[in-house]
Amino acid sequence: MTRTIQAIRGMNDILPDQIYLWEFFEQTVRDWMTAYGYRNIRMPIVEQTDLFVRSIGAVTDIVEKEMYSFLDSLNGDSLALRPEGTASCVRAVLEHNLLYAGPQRLYYSGPMFRHERPQKGRYRQFHQVGVEALGYSGPDIDAELIVMCAELWKKLGISDVRLEIGTLGSAESRALHRTRLIGYLERHLGRLDDDARRRLHSNPLRILDSKNSEMREIIDGAPRLLDDLDEDSLAHFETLQRLLRDQGVDFEINPRLVRGLDYYNRTVFEWITGKLGAQGAICAGGRYDGLVEQIGGKPASAAPACGFAMGVERVLALMVECGSEILRPVPDVYVIHQGEAANGAAWKTVRYLRDSGLRAILHCGAGGFKAQMKKADVSGARFAVIIGDDEVQAGEISIKPLREAAGQVRVGMAEAVDLLKRT
Repeated sequence: MTRTIQAIRGMNDILPDQIYLWEFFEQTVRDWMTAYGYRNIRMPIVEQTDLFVRSIGAVTDIVEKEMYSFLDSLNGDSLALRPEGTASCVRAVLEHNLLYAGPQRLYYSGPMFRHERPQKGRYRQFHQVGVEALGYSGPDIDAELIVMCAELWKKLGISDVRLEIGTLGSAESRALHRTRLIGYLERHLGRLDDDARRRLHSNPLRILDSKNSEMREIIDGAPRLLDDLDEDSLAHFETLQRLLRDQGVDFEINPRLVRGLDYYNRTVFEWITGKLGAQGAICAGGRYDGLVEQIGGKPASAAPACGFAMGVERVLALMVECGSEILRPVPDVYVIHQGEAANGAAWKTVRYLRDSGLRAILHCGAGGFKAQMKKADVSGARFAVIIGDDEVQAGEISIKPLREAAGQVRVGMAEAVDLLKRT
């Protein structure tokens, strides 16, 4: 027997009974972005592998273990399914010289790909909404992005989220801290796990993000990057805190907050919930002032930037956990008909109803009135419109409420539209 083909593990179908929640979220995000002046940009899901190696960092879990990369058999290019969106967005901004017109507020959404062990809230194809503000150097844009998120959670009916912020300082302050951190970790070399030893000299900051509970004591005792900040980075961070307080946004300072991508500097932040178990981070971001030049922009065109990305699946799961009340869209009318003359009248009727702004389903296929009524009920429609020989001769239609006890009425078309809209 032929083996049944199923979806790839960790890459999920989104079914019609689930899609209403996605559509509500997507429309809310579009309205929210427009209100803040952010414009949509759409990038390919396949990019040159080197784009992500150069931006994310060669010694990162994403590049080393998770990225779907492959050779294009037609020309030998090394390509990758995008594991995140910031690098792709910056590449597009550079390629099309968008910064020539001035700073850019941009957003995008769509699937990302990482080869991880699938579990609740972590998939191999997952969806993100990403927001990038390019050309802005001050902490005011950092604060705006965070305030935007706080507003979105309210719009989505989300509660039980907390904000953690931190700073990675400048390249110079990180270099100073890196030396101190490596020295400290080398004194505890025997207690480091294999992953930490591997990263000790290539990416020691990532060791601070280890989930190995046996290393918690060592991590807690490590030097703090906050203590090595240069004056400008410290002033930037203090202004960010003041702006957030002014806007009534609560936060916690997490001195161990690091990001899994090498391009971040200064501000970093995460929105975290306790309702989703291990996958508690629903949104994360920060500042990446050097990425434009790192990807290939000339120093003269390099621009400061800040952004964030949120995991759509996790946000939707949190909406469900928080009991967000989202109404499922249902048709207004299901049109039932029987007989050749009634069939022609039904086509005209359903077109008239739709032109009048009503959501109308025309019954297709065989079946008597009783069978069609069952399908009308299953459809979720609020009313059944019934057309038979009597209705055709009278030039009228019958309307039967399906969600309440009111009786059936027979009216003309114009009166029917008014009745349906009114009720």
